[in-house]
Amino acid sequence: MDEHTRDPSVGPPAGDPTGWRSDGRWEHATLRGAVVHGVRLYNAGEYHESHDCFENEWYNYGRGSVESKFLHGMVQVAAGAYKHYDFEDDDGMRSLFRTALQYFQGVPGDFYGVDVLDVRTVLTNALDDPTALDGWQIRLDDGYPTAREVDFEFVEQFE
Repeated sequence: MDEHTRDPSVGPPAGDPTGWRSDGRWEHATLRGAVVHGVRLYNAGEYHESHDCFENEWYNYGRGSVESKFLHGMVQVAAGAYKHYDFEDDDGMRSLFRTALQYFQGVPGDFYGVDVLDVRTVLTNALDDPTALDGWQIRLDDGYPTAREVDFEFVEQFE
């Protein structure tokens, strides 16, 4: 475990996703923290802020690690939704989603609590029909959390 990715304030998951260690800790707690905030913001339609959560954490990892691939994929997911909803740019969305799908290759289906299989399915469907995004939220642990004030406070530190 890298010292720079420890955060004792990050709580346990619901279930046993990849990233949760048998000794009751996250392999990279800052990654889990970024995921929780990023997913909540995405689910609230705050795509730019969600992108920033994933992107900032992505910088902690070198190229080629599964953590880097996952985070880079999530950056692309949030950016693609931002293109689709804020700019009505479905060609840009498709380009970002194709890249995200490449990054997700080899990432476990339940990574740090994110249902990556569902994410890949929705992105694939959205390539043909962008309305597949309508109403879709990212599943985290056992639900679909949405943003709270703490999530906005978290992302403000990157501005």
